[in-house]
Amino acid sequence: MTGPHAPDASPEADEAARLEAGRLLFAGPCDFMLGVTALDVLPPPDRPEIAFAGRSNVGKSSLINALTGRKSLARASNEPGRTRELNFFDLGGRMRIVDLPGYGFAKAPKPVVERWTALTQDYLRGRVNLKRVLLLIDARHGIKPVDEGVMKALDMAAVIYQIVLTKADKLKPAEAEARQAETLKRVERRPAAHPFVAMTSSAKQDGIAELRAELAALALETRP
Repeated sequence: MTGPHAPDASPEADEAARLEAGRLLFAGPCDFMLGVTALDVLPPPDRPEIAFAGRSNVGKSSLINALTGRKSLARASNEPGRTRELNFFDLGGRMRIVDLPGYGFAKAPKPVVERWTALTQDYLRGRVNLKRVLLLIDARHGIKPVDEGVMKALDMAAVIYQIVLTKADKLKPAEAEARQAETLKRVERRPAAHPFVAMTSSAKQDGIAELRAELAALALETRP
């Protein structure tokens, strides 16, 4: 039946449509644009951006590669602190992915760490088209004090962020469920935290389709 008296789509159909929108967005072109080391060379704020943040070696590159279906779009490395720029990727002209430098135990001279930390903070505070920060947390270890500091800074800057638990395949199902519930409880009172904690495994593709769907919904929002 069509027309004004047609029945509403079922929840199952709605979810299938969301997942398909996510698949289509990330199945399209995705190209590295540039690495930014200074705010004056940022791309124009003419489309939504999603930033990926997390401790060094938390799995940012692996998650970006899993979402985009590429093997080496974002380079993974066992060397903490390899990403020392804001790396921008273009998703078919509809959205940008921004890979932020990892924080924590980066093997780099202190002045270098301070410089890229300041650059990241300035980007997060002033980017008008930044729709969300995905804050990656290793599911095996949960939120650490250094993560708490980043969350506090994002709360103060009023930047919406979502916790994404990575490497969930390293936990038993019951452990993963408990970690997700514990993490949600720790962020539920934070003013800028998104009220859903994603559970993912880049190796097993767990949670990837659902995260694609969430990000595709943000891409559909009005551009700045």
